[in-house]
Amino acid sequence: MANGLPMSAELEQIDGEIQDIFRALQNGFQKLDKIKDSNRQSKQLEELTGKMRECKRLIKEFDRQFKEDESRNPPEVNKQLNEKKQSMIKELNSYVALRKTYQSSLGNKRVELFDMGAGGNDPVTEDNVQLASAMSNQELIDAGRKKMDETDQAIERSKMVVEQTVEVGSQTAANLKGQTEQMGRIVNELDTIHFSIKKASQLVKEIGRQVATDKCIMMLLFLIVCGVVAVIIVKIVHPNNKSIPDIPGLAPPAPAARRLLSIAFN
Repeated sequence: MANGLPMSAELEQIDGEIQDIFRALQNGFQKLDKIKDSNRQSKQLEELTGKMRECKRLIKEFDRQFKEDESRNPPEVNKQLNEKKQSMIKELNSYVALRKTYQSSLGNKRVELFDMGAGGNDPVTEDNVQLASAMSNQELIDAGRKKMDETDQAIERSKMVVEQTVEVGSQTAANLKGQTEQMGRIVNELDTIHFSIKKASQLVKEIGRQVATDKCIMMLLFLIVCGVVAVIIVKIVHPNNKSIPDIPGLAPPAPAARRLLSIAFN
């Protein structure tokens, strides 16, 4: 338990190492004020920069261990541990700002690549401190070439993505064209079927009219036949009735036949 705050053994050990580094940084910057030689000041700054690298690594380790223990700790303890982590980040950033001040006073132009994540919960970055003055010209050239290669690779990947997108778009357009043509054929077939149904309906109506006409003719012929038969029968039964005209082509019946018919009807 450090400063009354309950911590696991791993966290307590990491916290102790971080506090030792903070004390070393404080003493180192105090000694830096007493050094007059610029070369010795630059060397002292590089040593302090190495300690800050180590401090940030330990803060990363502290954060990792804190997250592992978070589920086992009460919420209040987690809150206190998170606040302690933020205070350590803040203190380390203060030493980084102090180092930059000394660098400016020494006239050494260095590239600051230190980033603590703007006070977020994760103090992890790729590299905490990188000084351009500590790199040779060849190292700077190699680093620049590496960045250019990474950029070229990213551009090539982007080109591949664009080509794949264009290919997918072309395939989609071809599929849509084929589906459009198929729908056109379906519409034409539906029009043909509709026309055939219409013609069939007209043909059925025509057949119905013909059948009705034939029935009327047959009925008329039947009535004519019935009328002729009735006239024949009446003429035979009443041969002396002059009001009934003779049917052309039909001879009057013989007297014997008339008597037989009379007897038959009586």
